[in-house]
Amino acid sequence: MDTQAFLLQLTQSLPGLLFAIVAHEWAHGYMAKRFGDDTAERSGRLTFNPAAHIDPFGTVIMPLMLLAMGWGAFGYAKPVPVDVRNFKDFRKGIFWVSFAGPLANFIIGIISAFIWALFTSGVISPDFAFHNEMTKILEFSLVINFVLGGFNLIPIPPLDGSKMVASFLKGEMLRKYEELARYANFIFLGLIALSIAGVHILSYFIYPFVAIGQVIANLFLQMLS
Repeated sequence: MDTQAFLLQLTQSLPGLLFAIVAHEWAHGYMAKRFGDDTAERSGRLTFNPAAHIDPFGTVIMPLMLLAMGWGAFGYAKPVPVDVRNFKDFRKGIFWVSFAGPLANFIIGIISAFIWALFTSGVISPDFAFHNEMTKILEFSLVINFVLGGFNLIPIPPLDGSKMVASFLKGEMLRKYEELARYANFIFLGLIALSIAGVHILSYFIYPFVAIGQVIANLFLQMLS
């Protein structure tokens, strides 16, 4: 990829990616506080300031590497600290705190779809400054939020989906499920290797969420046209 194309993709994808991963972690911390744990707030993480959430690899190096390789930008922020011992309702707390991150991404994705439709339908005039650039930014924001939300619902430790599933398990079933965490890195490496080989297992899980986002965007567009 040449420098100009790289910088163009970077400027179009960075705003949506950064807001998506920051909102994801903020939502975890906010929901934890609702259930009685203010650890994230006391750690200065209950904020939309990106500086508080940056993970050197997940927020900076990984997205740049993926863009340089010609792939779409993807990444993650530093996980917010949560102390489940403070939850007023342990199982509900684990479920909703885990689900809060993906839910925030889906909400932002829907909002992005609506604003994208405002630009695309002509409700916001094409004479608006940076009209094309804003349309591209919103289009990426729509996609990345549904991708990020769907990805985190995969029930493999340590993703949010695994914690949501674990909140329904007890005893021996919970112990065996938690043992998966020891093999999580190998599972993801295997899935990545299969994707490189052309077997896109992750895509089969994530694509339905992206498709839902596109359907929502098209519905907004029809309503506004």
